[in-house]
Amino acid sequence: MQSTAAILLRKRKFSDTSLIVSWCTESLGCVQTVAKGARRIKTPFAGKLDLFFEAEISVVTSRKSTLHTLTEVVLKNPFAGIRQNYLRTQAAAYFVELIEICTERDHHEPELFALLRRAFGYLDTNDPNLRAISHFETELARIAGVHDSKKLKADPAFALGNLFGRLPLSRTPLLKTLTSEAKSKAKETA
Repeated sequence: MQSTAAILLRKRKFSDTSLIVSWCTESLGCVQTVAKGARRIKTPFAGKLDLFFEAEISVVTSRKSTLHTLTEVVLKNPFAGIRQNYLRTQAAAYFVELIEICTERDHHEPELFALLRRAFGYLDTNDPNLRAISHFETELARIAGVHDSKKLKADPAFALGNLFGRLPLSRTPLLKTLTSEAKSKAKETA
């Protein structure tokens, strides 16, 4: 059994009583776990498995597959501010999608977890803006080894898209919304 800090990326139904939960962890990388009994009324996981939650999790790693067994969850930070408005939730979902595209299962990369924790900490107290999205993409491209801002002037999102074959479809509507918000704020201050 291993314990690690983790951020919940995605969850889906596995059976009538269980869930498959995807995590970005500090010491295991991005992993999938089965939370047995998590859909029951009385479960030790009640209130602890929601999107974007940061928790300390205990996992029994599988030797036969990439689906590990979740045994314990201790909630550390629900990042409740992310749920305060749709734009924060949209940006957090984009970050999660981008990480899922750019990482391999069970590949240990502590910098990735730290980047996501900082991004969610920012979204917990601030509305997203174009600069925040660009910063996240630049840092992720640096961690993936496809972008060095000092040597390259190219768009880091373009570099990620080239390397992994695509970018999340949610990127375009998010950038359009943030651009229009930036324009309306500029008009208000002018």
